[in-house]
Amino acid sequence: MNTDTLILGGGSAGCVLAARLSEDPQRDVMLVEAGRDVAAGAVPADVRSRYPGRAYLDTSNIWSGLTALMGETVRNAGRRPRRYEQARLLGGGSAINALMANRGAPGDYDEWEALGAAGWNWEACLPVFRALEADRDFDGPLHGADGPLVVRRIGDAAISPFVHRVMTTLQSRGHPIRPDQNGPWEDGTFRGVVAVDDEGQRQPTSLAYLTPEVRRRPNLRILTDHAATRLLFEGRRVVGAEIATAGGGRVTIAARQVVLAAGAIHSPALLLRSGIGPAEELRALGLPVVAERRGVGRNLMEHPSIAVATWLPPGARERNPGEHHEQAIWRYSSGLPGTPAGDMHAAILARSGWHAVGLRTGSLFFWVNKSYSRGFLRLASADPRIEPEVDFRMLSDERDLVRLKSALRMGAHALLDPAMEGFRDVVFPASYTPRVAKIAVPGMWNAAQRGTLAALLDMAGPLRAALIHAVVTQGITLAGLLADDDALANFVRTNVGGTWHPSGTCRMGRAEDPQAVTSPNGAVIGVDGLYVADASLMPSIPRANTNMPTLMIAERIAALLRRDG
Repeated sequence: MNTDTLILGGGSAGCVLAARLSEDPQRDVMLVEAGRDVAAGAVPADVRSRYPGRAYLDTSNIWSGLTALMGETVRNAGRRPRRYEQARLLGGGSAINALMANRGAPGDYDEWEALGAAGWNWEACLPVFRALEADRDFDGPLHGADGPLVVRRIGDAAISPFVHRVMTTLQSRGHPIRPDQNGPWEDGTFRGVVAVDDEGQRQPTSLAYLTPEVRRRPNLRILTDHAATRLLFEGRRVVGAEIATAGGGRVTIAARQVVLAAGAIHSPALLLRSGIGPAEELRALGLPVVAERRGVGRNLMEHPSIAVATWLPPGARERNPGEHHEQAIWRYSSGLPGTPAGDMHAAILARSGWHAVGLRTGSLFFWVNKSYSRGFLRLASADPRIEPEVDFRMLSDERDLVRLKSALRMGAHALLDPAMEGFRDVVFPASYTPRVAKIAVPGMWNAAQRGTLAALLDMAGPLRAALIHAVVTQGITLAGLLADDDALANFVRTNVGGTWHPSGTCRMGRAEDPQAVTSPNGAVIGVDGLYVADASLMPSIPRANTNMPTLMIAERIAALLRRDG
């Protein structure tokens, strides 16, 4: 097989690239995705749902063997990798993650330019954000009206009693309710901006961009259930890729240019397996060095997270089991010296899981919106069937630990505020640990355990706190953490999680920067015909869920490729 442009990875970015590049009838485009197709008229109910809780726990939707090291315990004792959910289906994270459609701060993009990504400042990026959205609530210079992705805010009829009461409580504590998370950058609480179609259902990019009309283009081919294993070179020019088929075979696709859109974990892994990266690491695995770029797999970023949760009285619970859980957010500034405005974020969750226990648990899910810790990934083996080693090194920068500890304290005080009386019960520390993830997996035995625990907690009355601390938190109490700063620090270090926002591992920069992997147009430095167009390009992490910034990146790289041929 052969094509003009070969796109490897059909997630959020890959679908955008395929749609935009195939607009040129003279360009033959092929999109290769490791997972299954998600097309109009054949969308699984769990994917179409506004609530994603089951979809991202379905191992058929993710790279089930992918794990990662998160934080650092005291003296690094007992660090163990956790499963790290990354989408493996057409549409990628837009098909299974939360629906959030926020962009981040203008300063995030000005920072990209300052770090060497010339032309990626806010003034250049805002028109692209506007062009990709159809905002049903707001117009004006910050909003778009005609883009492929419909966005709107959670309405009065949909917001849960718990979320509404948290917002009014926070307002009384000095955090005003604001109308628009994508409006002027300021602190406060906001109804969530979500990407749902005009029927109120999820819009993966495989639907919003790869419409039936786009899929009928004769110059576009889409191969699902095919995984890229390595890139092929003649000298330093990429000439195609080797692809593993669903049946275990191998095919070669020749291409004039190749665009990696496999995400911040698998795009750098593919570069490394193909001989682009730190030379000593490649040689140690017996891989030939095509181009030494020391930044491949470095600069790995995430938004480190921790949560404060509460058992919900029946009247405070989400009334619609299919409703989106992340209904509002709380953005605030830590005030830590050197940190920007809005450097902290909390998702105000109407429920904390898809199951019976999760439906009865509301939470403030905090993350460091502008994190400074940096991790890395490297190949564990030259075998493409073996996932890379991923170490986020969360909280390795002390500023992230300090802010996450403060967040837990702030969340506790907010939920314990007398104004929350009747809308919260026992308040306790929480995190998305391997234990929580394991018990949330669908299955009869897990369902029986969850149902039994939910029923016991509903009936426990004055014994509920003791039961939660014995079974859920395993002896850790919020009061104990608030009274002992060392215990609080150890809890955060041990239980810190991510937000499924990996980024930065093929970052844009100046050619003379040894840690830069691509130029500002996404071209991989040191080779010809090879580009990257996904979240791995980000020089620094934006103060946002990363899906919308990733779509913006894909739109801009597609436009640059069309301009430059």
